[in-house]
Amino acid sequence: MQHDTLSDAISAINNAADIENNHATVSPATNLIKNVLIELQQEEYIGVFELIEDGKGGKFKVEVEDINQFEPVKPNFFVGADEYTKWEKRFLPAKNFGHLIVTTPKGVMTHREAKEEHVGGKLLGYVY
Repeated sequence: MQHDTLSDAISAINNAADIENNHATVSPATNLIKNVLIELQQEEYIGVFELIEDGKGGKFKVEVEDINQFEPVKPNFFVGADEYTKWEKRFLPAKNFGHLIVTTPKGVMTHREAKEEHVGGKLLGYVY
């Protein structure tokens, strides 16, 4: 039984990256996972991904490219618009290296986009 679909998706992507497999299968296909995958694609951590309808909620086939570490953040801490530096220091290994994935009222985005838009949100995970 799955409890946290985003953590399960992150685990599937990490497992594929660890064994140097080019593709990961992520299920079920939810809008949150799709939006996180779009952000990862924009930052070039993954290649193309496609939705495969299987009659059970669907699944994504993800092309894994350049991921060193991709982890969920539990609990999903609330981050104010001016607090991103604190969380960068906590989760990322170096300044300007990696991304925090944040869900905001304006959608899922990286912490750098959220800083530019000056919006707060909840931390979903980090990747580098």
